[in-house]
Amino acid sequence: MATRHFLTLLDLSPEELRYLIQRGISIKNGLKTHGPTYTPFANRTLAMIFEKSSTRTRVSFETAMAQFGGHALFLSPRDTQLGRGEPIGDTARVLAEMVDAVMIRTFSHAGLEEFAAASEVPVINALTDDYHPCQLLADVMTWTELRGSVRGRTAVWIGDGNNMCHSWINAARQFDFQLRVVCPEGYEPRQDILDAAGDRVTLHRDPMAAVEGADLVTTDVWASMGQEEEQARREADFAGFQVSEAMLDRAAGDVLFLHCLPAHRGEEISETLLDDPRAVVWQEAGNRLHAQKALIEFLMLGRVES
Repeated sequence: MATRHFLTLLDLSPEELRYLIQRGISIKNGLKTHGPTYTPFANRTLAMIFEKSSTRTRVSFETAMAQFGGHALFLSPRDTQLGRGEPIGDTARVLAEMVDAVMIRTFSHAGLEEFAAASEVPVINALTDDYHPCQLLADVMTWTELRGSVRGRTAVWIGDGNNMCHSWINAARQFDFQLRVVCPEGYEPRQDILDAAGDRVTLHRDPMAAVEGADLVTTDVWASMGQEEEQARREADFAGFQVSEAMLDRAAGDVLFLHCLPAHRGEEISETLLDDPRAVVWQEAGNRLHAQKALIEFLMLGRVES
């Protein structure tokens, strides 16, 4: 099988993505029923390159490899020659001689693409400044578990047009649902990503109006990693964009709320929103493990019958 990479949701077909969602659910159910007895990756190794800090990403990928019977290597720039200026392509070629797959959490998406182009083993985007596709696998898996097929449904993104927003736009294309993007002027998602989604995605300014009748509402922090110096300005610019219980009351009666975490209570969400039963963020976070297991399995082994 030719080497497959997962740099954005567009790297897989809609049908392949639907398979991953169902396979993730199946793996999760099997783990609950039988424990970690399915170990297809004995003596297999995943290299994990982290240029950005992480909780959910590191724990989920490392646990996935351990429960699959394999091993995960944590690599930071200070521990590798990448931090001393080795060309990205050279590092990719070296690692491909030693490991079975590489997961990268970094800043530059172009750098990730350069790494993947030189790699003969699968490369997984665990977050760049432009996209966060692994999070969307967990998000759509959670939505599907709780509400069935997402096709034709309506989601609302409230906040910055950032990497998470870009991945939600791609998800709307690939999973065939409607997405309303709500952001202040000056914080829109990239126009080329928006244009490619066609009429599946619409841009809005009023959060309260945009959530009317929505099946799902989601958001992210107002200042992401590397934007801390913009915190005060962003708080002012995003005034009125906080997601609250009152806002969810305007959505569909069975609306779900997602957040990729970590959340800043009192900023992008109200202080008590995560205690609301409509917020399913802990299930969403846990599903990072199961969705990524399905992804790793698919990239390394191909389809597996449930």
